[in-house]
Amino acid sequence: MSSAELSESPSKLAVGQAGRILLLEGEDLLREMLALALKEQGYEVVVTSDGPGALPSVQASSSYHGEFGFNLLIMDSINGLDLCRMLRHQGNPVPILIIGARGSANNCAFYLEAGSDDYLTKPFGMREFIARCRALMRRQRLGHLPQPMMLQYKSITLYPEECRVLVHGIEVKFSPKQFRLLELFMSNPRRVWSRDQLLEKIWGQDFIGDSKTVDVHIRWLREKLEIDPGQPEYIITVRGFGYRFG
Repeated sequence: MSSAELSESPSKLAVGQAGRILLLEGEDLLREMLALALKEQGYEVVVTSDGPGALPSVQASSSYHGEFGFNLLIMDSINGLDLCRMLRHQGNPVPILIIGARGSANNCAFYLEAGSDDYLTKPFGMREFIARCRALMRRQRLGHLPQPMMLQYKSITLYPEECRVLVHGIEVKFSPKQFRLLELFMSNPRRVWSRDQLLEKIWGQDFIGDSKTVDVHIRWLREKLEIDPGQPEYIITVRGFGYRFG
């Protein structure tokens, strides 16, 4: 793999103009080659070989509103798995590309379920690598990243496409409104929602009723999720404002 493969690519931008990327790769030579190729395409690249040490870099780059200073994370399959899970557990939506070891193509589904957006197995061509990076960042800009295959927080696992929820590994049944409410909460951890916002999101603008409807559904959710609904761990009341998850 060499940057010569990119000779037919569009004219190069100044470093950082195309976006900001965190590159986590344990192989020194490959890490240097990937970083060089990305920089030649106008990306600002922050490199590291330390998985646990990469998390503070991502968190420190977040703005007040929680938007990422990084437009893309590229991580090897050895160091990246735990970081990938941790970021998705926190509700972080930054695009993630996993670079898998030789012969690891069968692990692709495993990493996608952990929260990665794409998986590229070694060896690969530099042109394909750059193309995949561009595609992920383009989808991020357009807001078209694929929906997660699952949402997970502590003992709760929610499968959006299957309309299924596991609590401590046991499937729990929810009504459609309860499921949509829980999915909204889990997709936006720690965000505070007012009752009016929840009514509009789940019941729609044409709903005729009052905010007590939200309180009743929150109580039902707590009864199904919480060990002690009177001392909730997941759906927290924020007095004077509404509710938050986590």
